[in-house]
Amino acid sequence: MLMKSFIIRAETGLHARPATLFINKSKEFSSEIKVIKNKKEADGKKFLQVLSLGVLKDDLIYLKINGNDEKEAMSALEKLIINNFAV
Repeated sequence: MLMKSFIIRAETGLHARPATLFINKSKEFSSEIKVIKNKKEADGKKFLQVLSLGVLKDDLIYLKINGNDEKEAMSALEKLIINNFAV
């Protein structure tokens, strides 16, 4: 299991477009992906769960990834977050 913290720098936080990009990237991996904000946890592959966290710009989140391809998943999602969901 891997766990890492991130500060969301995207202007819209983890709202509709960034959340869609995040979820689509998460679905490329077989590992279980969880997004955590303020002890509230969401399935990183479920749009409504991720949106329900209400992640705004400058919020702290944690990614918890567990599975066969967890390293690859963490690397890909970290890149997406660091690049402010630019593709």
